[in-house]
Amino acid sequence: MTLTKNSFRQICLKKIKKSSKHNKFYKNFLINNALLKELEHFKSKKRLKILFFYPLPYEADILKVLKKMREKHDVFVPFMQGESFKMVPFRLPLKKKKFGIFEAGNTIQNNNKIDIAIVPAVGVDGNLQRVGFGKGMYDRFFAKLKEKPYTIFVQPELCHTNKLICDSYDVACDVLITPNKTIRKDG
Repeated sequence: MTLTKNSFRQICLKKIKKSSKHNKFYKNFLINNALLKELEHFKSKKRLKILFFYPLPYEADILKVLKKMREKHDVFVPFMQGESFKMVPFRLPLKKKKFGIFEAGNTIQNNNKIDIAIVPAVGVDGNLQRVGFGKGMYDRFFAKLKEKPYTIFVQPELCHTNKLICDSYDVACDVLITPNKTIRKDG
């Protein structure tokens, strides 16, 4: 049987949803530590613009890092618009919207430049391209950006194939962070 993006997505989703719940906090702890360590490379005097995601129950919980980065940097989260989203500043209260995603309120600001994007991934192929939930929202969002940000994919369980199964428009990352492994594009 040939591995396709859709069949790989189903394999990864099954793996993520069947993953052990008893050590979920420990896995999130490891992911948060690795993510903080990765973000330390960007210590600078300027305020960075960082796109985070607000995690769904089966995604990596990176809220500790989000809150820490919010102290010194401009933190944004997705706000769904049609088949894509726009970035809005992270601010409370959050409202539960489509697909069970929590969102901050809309803004008239139109931010299309970010320094770092932290993106959830269901799976990753041999080019470190993202296999998501199949809606293409991140792909459409990244296509609208003038400059590609430093992109970090986060997975609660490593689901990676060396095969090249993604399309040319699928977002690629600079680094993939999982509880037990970090994979870099350059190495």
